[in-house]
Amino acid sequence: MDTPLSRRLAAEALGSAFLLATVVGSSIMGAKLAEASAALALLVTSMSTGAMLVVLIWTFGPVSGAHLNPVVSLAFAADGELKWRDFVPYVAAQLAGFLAGTWAAHAMFELPLLQLSATARSGPGLWFAEGIATFGLILVITGCTARRPTVVPAAVGLYIGAAYWFTASTSFANPAMTIIRAFTGTAAGIMPQHVPGYVIAQFAGAAIAIAAGRFFWPKPVTASLRAAVDPRQTPA
Repeated sequence: MDTPLSRRLAAEALGSAFLLATVVGSSIMGAKLAEASAALALLVTSMSTGAMLVVLIWTFGPVSGAHLNPVVSLAFAADGELKWRDFVPYVAAQLAGFLAGTWAAHAMFELPLLQLSATARSGPGLWFAEGIATFGLILVITGCTARRPTVVPAAVGLYIGAAYWFTASTSFANPAMTIIRAFTGTAAGIMPQHVPGYVIAQFAGAAIAIAAGRFFWPKPVTASLRAAVDPRQTPA
């Protein structure tokens, strides 16, 4: 990548902040508007998150690739799009952004900034759901990037919006976001002690998806999410 690392990290942090502010904020708003309707609240969050993902990839894709997710960064590092030495800084920027976004959502709804979740999310079914959700996300990104990179933003948004509904876990599919969601007491949260199970399942799903991607699209994937929204960009 020819874009300075500092600029890419700023894009990852800001994009991550907006993404989790959307997840947490829409869960609060959905709960207020839907009252006792859990289905309506989930619809609000899934539509908001899917739409925001499309916008963020369009916006920050030309700068950093708009990974906004450690397993996405892992997939692109494995394919040579992201240098391995930049992987940890990317994840750190994502974590910082997610924390800022969580605090921003709390502040907008006049909730305490510092919270811990009491929402239980544990068990084989939920872990399997997270593995499936993450597997599907990485496979969609890999396949679309390999063959039709311009559809990546829409494909990711549509997939995550759908995965909210077909997975028992409501598709976290993001290790950094999962960690930070332990720090919100809203419906979007997860108890801190239940985070490791989700994160392990997510990395497992991503690893299988990376291998599957190489099987289905054996030619090395050199197109990037930057190219998906800005064809003038060239891969590293």
